[in-house]
Amino acid sequence: MSDSAAKLSIIELQNDYRSGKRTPSEAVSDIIEAIKLKDQDVGAYLSFDPEMALEEATNADINLPLGGVPIAIKDLINVKGQPCTCASRFLDSAYTSTYDATVITKLRQAGAIPLGRTNMDEFAMGSSTENSGLRSASNPWDLDRVPGGSSGGSAICVSNDTAIAALGSDTGGSIRQPASFCGCVGLKPTYGRVSRYGLVAFASSLDQIGPMTKTSEDAALLLSVISGSDSRDSTALTDEVPDYGSNLTGDIEGLRIGLPKEYFNEGIDAEVRACVDEAISHLENLGAKIVDVSLPHTEYAIATYYIIATAEASANLARFDGVRYGNRTPEPKDILEHYRLSRASGFGDEVKRRIILGTYVLSSGYNDAYYVRAQKVRTLIREDFAAAFKLADVIISPTAPTPAFKSGEKSSDPLQMYLADIFTIAANLAGICGASTPCGNVQVENGITMPVGLQVLGPHLSEGTVLRVTDAFEKTTDWHRLRPPNP
Repeated sequence: MSDSAAKLSIIELQNDYRSGKRTPSEAVSDIIEAIKLKDQDVGAYLSFDPEMALEEATNADINLPLGGVPIAIKDLINVKGQPCTCASRFLDSAYTSTYDATVITKLRQAGAIPLGRTNMDEFAMGSSTENSGLRSASNPWDLDRVPGGSSGGSAICVSNDTAIAALGSDTGGSIRQPASFCGCVGLKPTYGRVSRYGLVAFASSLDQIGPMTKTSEDAALLLSVISGSDSRDSTALTDEVPDYGSNLTGDIEGLRIGLPKEYFNEGIDAEVRACVDEAISHLENLGAKIVDVSLPHTEYAIATYYIIATAEASANLARFDGVRYGNRTPEPKDILEHYRLSRASGFGDEVKRRIILGTYVLSSGYNDAYYVRAQKVRTLIREDFAAAFKLADVIISPTAPTPAFKSGEKSSDPLQMYLADIFTIAANLAGICGASTPCGNVQVENGITMPVGLQVLGPHLSEGTVLRVTDAFEKTTDWHRLRPPNP
């Protein structure tokens, strides 16, 4: 495995292709071997078709922007001919995609090879991937700890070198938080920057597809490929897509970095805080200017999110009724029993919880008290960011208040689980972009160390600036190069 292509970044792999050091078929073969060797313990993949991947690799055109580059896909993004289970018993063995999502079409046009379906919290509802209805998942740094969620499988395979890069989705931190827990780079684009056509919807006003990679350079390249307008998604933005990689100069001289006082509170693990403080000092030494900013409505973000997200989930998941596809109860007495039993046996506890909450806040007599009020608070949160970005070019915080927690630690307390996303949720409510990059490792017990993520948030369509900061940090540190201590 010492010279395995699975250990490479996209840029490194492309250099190998162009120099003739290796071929796409050899790279895919290396990844297949890495998956066989490592994935049994961590559960990153739900399904994988090595024969199809090798066939596509044989025909790959390495002159295309992502020619011959294998990309793992979170299992709620449709890839024609492949399962799309959303890690749910409702769709397991009961649905095969009949079309490609727009991001998959764009990846194929750029020469990439969609490779394997990654594990996740069921229907993207969770912060630990413990809600997967199909396979348990573990953090490769410590198998007793969670990988984060909901894009846990994508984070695992990138960190654990069983994928070159991956796609995830971020509704309230589901790319950035697992990237922090597993020690890779994760980018949530501006809402609408990437088409959602072909993404199985959780909360339609919050969901966004984004890259999970080993470097910010890779994230920039992937984002340039998957971004852009789409007539099949009315929320997809029509703004021109820049070459994000051209902005990665390593120079952040004079850039204003805002520190929101609400994101540096007593709830942060002391060692996580120390890592982030050191990262801030490092960026200041690179020429950035540190300024104080405030996001005064932060305390309402969790409540606001879990009203809006559950309401939208309740509506979106109504389509899963067992009539056209998916889990179907045998021989029900009538149509109501068909719906009730099919959904009861197909959905997991967390999905049921969110459907119930969402249905409640949308119900007659409660809609104004909860959903309408939450939308008003959402506007205030968006205005907070707009005011802060008048003072700062980007905002920095920890990605998560703690390193990855132990499996089962928060399972019996949903509120504590929800609080794991306290620093990521507001960006989705505001529709802005953000990224997480590794900024340290902390010792948790018995010599075990776990990654810490630095979150960089930027205004609407400022992915180039966000990546400029994370890339400058990566160019002058080695945290993103660390890998789990595999046996």
